[in-house]
Amino acid sequence: MHETRAAVLDALSSGPVTGPDLAERLGVSRAAVWKHVEALREAGFEIESREDGYVLVGIPEFGGEAVEYGLDAPFEVEFHETIGSTNDRARELAGEGAEDVVVLADEQTGGRGRLDREWSSPSGGVWASLVLRPSLPPARVSLLTLAAAVAVTDAAREAGVAAAIKWPNDVLVSDREESNEPSSARSADDSAERGGRKLAGILTEMEGESNRVSWVVLGVGVNANVPAEALHEGATSLQDEFGAVDRRRFVQRVLERFDELRESPDDVVPAWKERSATLGQRVRVETPGGAVVGEAVDVTDVGALVVQTDTGGREVVHAGDCEHLRPV
Repeated sequence: MHETRAAVLDALSSGPVTGPDLAERLGVSRAAVWKHVEALREAGFEIESREDGYVLVGIPEFGGEAVEYGLDAPFEVEFHETIGSTNDRARELAGEGAEDVVVLADEQTGGRGRLDREWSSPSGGVWASLVLRPSLPPARVSLLTLAAAVAVTDAAREAGVAAAIKWPNDVLVSDREESNEPSSARSADDSAERGGRKLAGILTEMEGESNRVSWVVLGVGVNANVPAEALHEGATSLQDEFGAVDRRRFVQRVLERFDELRESPDDVVPAWKERSATLGQRVRVETPGGAVVGEAVDVTDVGALVVQTDTGGREVVHAGDCEHLRPV
């Protein structure tokens, strides 16, 4: 957000202030104050003009400047009502040299997940892509993906939803019936994700060289205020689990928590482990070299999954599709 515009909002939020007083306080002209007030109104901020001055009486439900207002993290937000793909736009910005920019949309028409799978992105969700230029070596960029999963999980829990992470980067909500119904009574396809319904996913793209990262685009898709009938089978939303959430505040919490974690990379893996739905589970991980089946017992310091296989050995899996299996 424009620095002066942010200062105008801060001043108006504390009570009525006249145009001349605001101009003097900020060191700008009265005409500039008026232009900033009008721009904020166009962005959805409710600003009343009273006899004793301007006063802020309402903040928009969603949008770029709405998310930036009160955000305790150093991100600029570019908002779109509708966009093909926030990741595509973020890559464009990365190529132009952008850093710490969030491309945020109410709706995506061409959203995608891992392996170019279609990602349903209807209006009411949180579809965001972060443009980052980390100082991490390429081998540790995966920590950003884990950090994003932790940030989304924590924000969901703060919103009242019991979320957890399926390795490496899916956020699930456990099956409400799973703890009360014998597994023999449930069909084999009772959920698209064994152990829960998918709430969010993360897609990471990067460009760089063998020893240097140029940029990272971190795509985050969260089914926020989306009705269940608008989602793929096996998915869920914050609205369906608990009720509609304040998307502005939800995005702020995700960005703030992510910013905390990227500043303390050594804290990422322990935080991920504490929120894991995968560790201790019997899993099947499909990898380019074949399926790895066994118990997920640990993750490494860069987030690779350690599986105690059925043949008695241990395998470290850096990438693959993980499925939670029923216990033997």
